[in-house]
Amino acid sequence: MPSPYRAIFAAPGTLAFSAAGFFGRMPLSMMGVGIVAMVSQLTGRYSLAGWLSATLALSAAVLGPQVSRLVDRHGQARVLRPALLISVAAVAGLLVCAQQGAPNWMLFAFTACAGCIPAVGAMTRARWAAIYHGSPRVLHTAYAFESIVDEVCFIVGPIVSIGLSTVWFPEAGPLLATVFLVIGVLWLTAQRATEPAPHPRTSDSGGSALRSPGLRVLVVTFVATGAIFGSIDVVTVAFAEEQGSKAAASLVLAVYALGSCLAGAVFGLLHLKGEPARRWVLGVCAMAVSMIPLQLAGNLVVLAVALFVAGLAIAPTMVTTMALVEAHVPRTKLTEGMTWTGTGLAVGVSLGLSASGWVVDEYGAGAAYAVPAVAGALAVVVAFLGYRRLRRPVPTREGRDDEHIQDHDEERVA
Repeated sequence: MPSPYRAIFAAPGTLAFSAAGFFGRMPLSMMGVGIVAMVSQLTGRYSLAGWLSATLALSAAVLGPQVSRLVDRHGQARVLRPALLISVAAVAGLLVCAQQGAPNWMLFAFTACAGCIPAVGAMTRARWAAIYHGSPRVLHTAYAFESIVDEVCFIVGPIVSIGLSTVWFPEAGPLLATVFLVIGVLWLTAQRATEPAPHPRTSDSGGSALRSPGLRVLVVTFVATGAIFGSIDVVTVAFAEEQGSKAAASLVLAVYALGSCLAGAVFGLLHLKGEPARRWVLGVCAMAVSMIPLQLAGNLVVLAVALFVAGLAIAPTMVTTMALVEAHVPRTKLTEGMTWTGTGLAVGVSLGLSASGWVVDEYGAGAAYAVPAVAGALAVVVAFLGYRRLRRPVPTREGRDDEHIQDHDEERVA
């Protein structure tokens, strides 16, 4: 491991909570695509599978920030464990109903409740921010490492989830995702030494983190970005099935994540000059342009190459996003702010899943790759319109101090 990455683990407990975070965020890559694989096998309907996955993503988008807001006020251990219990019970109900052929409304009801899944990635990033607050370069590397972990999850998760659901039994993918969630959350919340201190609500700390104009730009842009990710998952599974090798979809999606993983590893070693907002806009543009070659993919090999190239823009954009969130959101609401970006992605994923599932059913998988292309174009439009709001943080009274603003300015100049 390069020395900058070794350095971030110098603080006690960092390796342990990062390992727990890996298990806890595996469901992020496994659950949605696992539901698609499970329902499409049990019913043969991609549209229903897409709508259920969209329901999960939308539910997580609604419930996730509320859970994270409670975490900021009361601490991770006190909030995440009850949320975990609700999620596990809901997923268990979904799997039983799917296996027994229950009415669709029951599937949707349990799926909606399952959206209480804790945003483990935001919890681990909040721990890094608490430990390395005041060391922007080290924190940049830590955020890059977290993006690498995200992409490793997206490499391993779809392979395991789709593979188990197609080779073993349909419910195997979501079931294993739930097991990983239990392990990750219980292990993470057991580590109290690195848990960020809660910030109980006071008279001047009320309101949502979304009061920040910069955060609103990031969230809205990520709705379109999430539509890219969600539609690619569904369309790739359908495209692989049309090519006669549905199980190969997991490998193709893993290549997509591999490109992002490699780019994130390199990006974490760099200390780039210039404004983070400008780098972020360029990253969004690169993701949008990379969707164009997907329209020309005639087989799985060409598709895998195109997705690998497309993945190179993901992790650097995500790392820059976390830096912008930290700059625009008060520290007392940092976990909530990070979760709101995930919420934007989740809403976009839900839209991408549902839209692409409908297009696949109506026009076929080849035509459905137009969905991520349109989503990418919308992301670019929103990013350009909101660029001025992202150029500098907006100082607030809520949990932000002059030292933090100065640190951010030093990072911009470095």
